[in-house]
Amino acid sequence: MTASVTTPVYRALFCDLRTDRLLDVLPLTETKFDDYIGKPGSLTANVPLPEGALAARARAALQPGRTAVWLERDGDIWWGGILWTCTPVSDEQGRLMVQFQAGTFDSYLDHRILAHDLTGTGMDQFDIARSLINHAQEQPGGDIGISPGHDRSGVVRDFSYAYSALARIRELLDKLGQLSDGFEWRIHCYRDAEGRRVKRLQLGHPQIRTGHADIVLDHPGQILTYSLPTDSTVQANVWVARGETANTDQSQESQPLTVSEESAEDLENGWPRLEITSDHGGVTDEATLRSLARAELARQGRPEVIPELTVLLDGRITPALLGARVRLRIHDLWHHEGLDTQYRIVGMAVTPPQRTKAETAVLYLEGV
Repeated sequence: MTASVTTPVYRALFCDLRTDRLLDVLPLTETKFDDYIGKPGSLTANVPLPEGALAARARAALQPGRTAVWLERDGDIWWGGILWTCTPVSDEQGRLMVQFQAGTFDSYLDHRILAHDLTGTGMDQFDIARSLINHAQEQPGGDIGISPGHDRSGVVRDFSYAYSALARIRELLDKLGQLSDGFEWRIHCYRDAEGRRVKRLQLGHPQIRTGHADIVLDHPGQILTYSLPTDSTVQANVWVARGETANTDQSQESQPLTVSEESAEDLENGWPRLEITSDHGGVTDEATLRSLARAELARQGRPEVIPELTVLLDGRITPALLGARVRLRIHDLWHHEGLDTQYRIVGMAVTPPQRTKAETAVLYLEGV
């Protein structure tokens, strides 16, 4: 496919976080943004302030912790999040600008804790995740318009979350998803058929998957640069997980609940014993702790390979494709026989076109 010669138009919308009421549209420079499955993404940019009227508008619109930022590319929503920091900067010539940083909407859940205990039995794990989101948004001032959706995973769990643990909502969601046979989640931002800006809780069991056909990426070709690190420092065939003490007898010494899971097959097939430990505050149930250990062991059972590609954007790749499969084909001196492997997109960092620089994206991949 031939890349379009038309330069895409980026536009930043600044809105009230709770109502999504448009506050202003301001020019940006030095813009960079990213989004991921499994962790918050970020946006950094500058707002140049060549005259007083624009400075006054920026002061009114850029309110950290209260302003939502939507980034459009040719009218499509490519990123959405919350303004967290705002820094006016003046250089030696007296030129003024505002540097700001925003985090994807899921970063809001790092700033929220339970208002009271939450318990339930026999609930689909997606419903548990939605109940946490709904709980956060039911509190006074807590509704930022996240749409929870209606999907099911088919995995049923019991749950008990104590207010006294002061756990953050994001922490609870992450731990729930990390259980054996768990799920992935993110806040997907887009514009619906009526033109409204949407923040939707996207859930995937066991993973978030998007698209049906593989996106083929070639080097030499659309891939400008690549990196294929293989890291065994995070590999394990024995996982020891430690929770909280379950002992309620004050007269006896308390020891934290500890469980161990191992891959007998790896050890029998000649791998050396490789052990990793993890701590899980608030977990007092052995079955839950073993589930967490088994899930970690499954994820870290082999050397970690996280390919990183820099590609020219040609219309096929957008942030909506997080979770999509790519077919990576490389032929060079290292891969002299040719590499042809499938991966899944789990992260994307975009640099819009600037001056003489083309629009590029760094793709972060994992094996499928």
